[in-house]
Amino acid sequence: MATKIRLARGGTKKRPFYRIVVADVRSPRDGRFIEKIGTFNPLLPKDHAERLKLDTERAQHWLGQGAKPTDRVARFLDAAGLIKREARNNPNKGKPGQKAQERLEAERLKAEEAKAAAEAPAEEAPAEEAAAEESAEA
Repeated sequence: MATKIRLARGGTKKRPFYRIVVADVRSPRDGRFIEKIGTFNPLLPKDHAERLKLDTERAQHWLGQGAKPTDRVARFLDAAGLIKREARNNPNKGKPGQKAQERLEAERLKAEEAKAAAEAPAEEAPAEEAAAEESAEA
């Protein structure tokens, strides 16, 4: 049986409270679980002692049995020193979407055309002055 260590949500609307549970991967998020190994209250300050309670011995036992933690629980276990969580890197996260990139490209092309149009009359003006000077000399 494949097991996961995950958060099961409790509490009321807009007031979340989570139990850290070991559950079968096929069971619902808030449904049946095998064992409760801790709690997490995100409404408390980060330095509060009651924010995260975790039975590290039971967590270590279940990790030894092959239970896979979810990403959030893996963060908790890493902070407790039970597992080593690799840092994630998503370089595409900060990039704008496809439509925004198209708009930026269109704006860049307009700016280049405006710059080229501004330079073109400036280049023609000295040529006209040079032609006027040549005709004045003659």
